[in-house]
Formats: sequence, C-alpha cells, structure tokens
Amino acid sequence: MQKIKVKVLRLVDSAKLPKYEHNDDSGLDLFAIEEREISSGETVLIRTGISIELPQGTEAQIRPRSGFALKHSITVLNTPGTIDAGYRGEIGVILINHSKLPFKVLEGMKIAQMVIAPVIRAEIEEVKNLSETRRGEGGFGSTGV
Repeated sequence: MQKIKVKVLRLVDSAKLPKYEHNDDSGLDLFAIEEREISSGETVLIRTGISIELPQGTEAQIRPRSGFALKHSITVLNTPGTIDAGYRGEIGVILINHSKLPFKVLEGMKIAQMVIAPVIRAEIEEVKNLSETRRGEGGFGSTGV
C-alpha cells in the first residue's frame, strides 16, 4: 500500500482531523463542525473546519457514507466532489436529503469520506475522425437491461 503525506490545517479548534476508521479503509472520515437540520429535499453545505495541502499529482474525492444513504437517504450531491491539489480553502460537503423526513447533522458527526487518488492529465488532440468500434455511438441503455 502506497502512502503519501497530506497536510491538514484546522481552521477552528473544534475541527476533527480526517481519519481512517480501519487499517484497510480507502476513505478518510470527514466530520461536521456545525449542527444543522436538513429538511426533506433540501441541499446544504456542511463545514468541516479544515483545509488540506495535497501533493502535486493527486486529488481528494469527497464521497457519501453508505450508512447515511441506506438508513437516512442522505448523500453527497456532487459525488464525487473533487478537491484539486492547488485548493487551500475549507473543505465543505454538499449534502442532500432525499428522504421524506428531516435529518439532523450534529457537530462531530461523520458526514462523508475523502479518498486521495492519483491524477492523470490528458493531452487534448483535435482530430477529424475517431476509430471505429463495435459499440459505436450506442449509449444510454443501448446494451439492454
């Protein structure tokens, strides 16, 4: 397992540092620094009170917690949210409540996961044609159910 160093700055004293719950987890837990109720159908930005410095060539992906999704219909709206290596602002998590009931986020609650991943940069080349494939332009359910 490859390890890299991610620098974390607490923006408020009450902020919790991201942490792996288990040794073989791929996602670091992120924690709320505020208490907030999310009404049914509502989208809110939940603050974490931290900012990070990623190594060049990496990104952080913000992903939902499966337990929130299954038990409460709460998910990260822009999944996965992307944090670029050059970003130094506070990490905020955009949560949406898909349930019919309000959901209360508590201070210190695990609200999302952060996965650190390598980035591959593409070199864009404009062409007149693309190569032929068996699939071609078939998409949006073209392979059936």
